Formats: sequence, structure tokens, C-alpha cells
Amino acid sequence: MTRSDPSSPATQQPDSGGYRPGYEIAAERILEYIVREQLAPGDRLPTEKDLADAIQMSRTIVREAVKTLSALGRLSVQKGRGIFVAEPEGSLWQESFSHFLPADLGQVDELFEFRRHIEATTTRLAAQRATPTQVRALREAAQQSSDAAAQNDIEAFGRADEMFHAGIGIAASNMFLSATVDSIQRLQRQVSLIGLAGVAGGSLAVAAEQHLAIAEAIASGDQEQAVTLMAEHVDMTQHQFQQEIRHRIFPSDGASS
Repeated sequence: MTRSDPSSPATQQPDSGGYRPGYEIAAERILEYIVREQLAPGDRLPTEKDLADAIQMSRTIVREAVKTLSALGRLSVQKGRGIFVAEPEGSLWQESFSHFLPADLGQVDELFEFRRHIEATTTRLAAQRATPTQVRALREAAQQSSDAAAQNDIEAFGRADEMFHAGIGIAASNMFLSATVDSIQRLQRQVSLIGLAGVAGGSLAVAAEQHLAIAEAIASGDQEQAVTLMAEHVDMTQHQFQQEIRHRIFPSDGASS
């Protein structure tokens, strides 16, 4: 295979779709490098020269690629300091975390409305795609939540609950859905710690039973049953949270437990 001269920013290399500018290929390789090296937002990349060596392209082309990725918000070039993985700005979750009020019933309702939609999708995909290892992890997390419920251990139940829902997100085999489930869990944790002052709303035992049933529906590949059970689980949790928050805000309400 004959390589094009890498010394020019205009270098083009063939791929299945025709010819691409060299800086586009370099930008793709830089992003692959970030993933391969498991760099997080705020982490420093190698110098321009070392980065060029790492992705096997010229320094001139890498400079153009870095400019492009910086304009797209993926890299941050700081004069005198170097090249960094950019911190996300103005993202949905950044806005949600900064403006979310965990004791506001209206916002809690919005959170659960979104959660119901997302978890129905991840649960359906998990029932389609879960591997035996992922099914085992779901069953173990569900059982841990059941054991914690039997001991009335709220902290242990919370950990198992997050493991269970995160496990479904992973089993869905979609990194965007998995990341969204994780973000929803973090917002719901705020509701538990602030809106509910760390006191679990409703019955841990019932929630644990639902976890076990959902895990078995996913294990059997029964998509409709898994989605129905997940919707019931989210709806029940929402109702419990609403009751508990309302009771704390309006204690004279006589809200039932």
C-alpha cells in the first residue's frame, strides 16, 4: 500500500467512501487515542509531536486536527500548558445537575417521566441482548437488594438498586442509554438524600421483589413482560417518592405512608 505524503495539511487518504482530508483522519485517530488511553475530561494529551508519533501522522496534520477538535469542543488547547480533553459545556446533564431541585415535586415528576421512558427502552434492549454474564450480574444485584430489604438496610439497598439499574443499562449494549441511566440514578440519589433526607420512600421489600421479577423476565428474553414490570416499578417508586416528599413539605396533610 502506498502512503500519501503526510507533510501537507491537504493530504488525502482513501477509504471506502473515497478520499478524506488528512486532518479528518488525524482527528478520528486522536479521538480513538483518547478512548484507548481512557483519558477523561481535563486530562492532558501528549505534546503535538508525541501525539503525531502516537497516531502515525505528521505534526502539521495533527495541528490542523487539533484545531478542528478544539472548534468542536472535544479538545481544549491552553497556551503554555498543552492540549487537554475538553470539559463538556452546556450539556443536557450539566444543566440538569445545576438546576435540578430534588424537593420540587414538579421536577421530581419530570425526572420520573423521563426515567420511565428511558428505562423501558433499556429494559427491552436488555431482554434482547443480555449475555449470560450480564444476566448473572442482574440476578445478583436483584438478590442483593432483596437481602438488604430483609435487613431494612437502606444504604445497602440503595447500592444494590443502582447496580441493578446500571446493569440493565449495560446489558442494553448502548453506551448513550447506559450513560443516561447513570445520570438519572445520580439525580434520583439527590432526591433520596435531600428530598427524602436519606429515608427510603415506600417498601424496600416490594421494590426488591420487582427487581427479581424484572431480572427473570430479562433472563428469559420476554421483552413485553420485562418492560411492563419495569414501568410498574418506576411508577411505584415515583408514587412513593411523591408521597414522602409531600408529607415532609406538608406534614399536616395527613398523607398516607
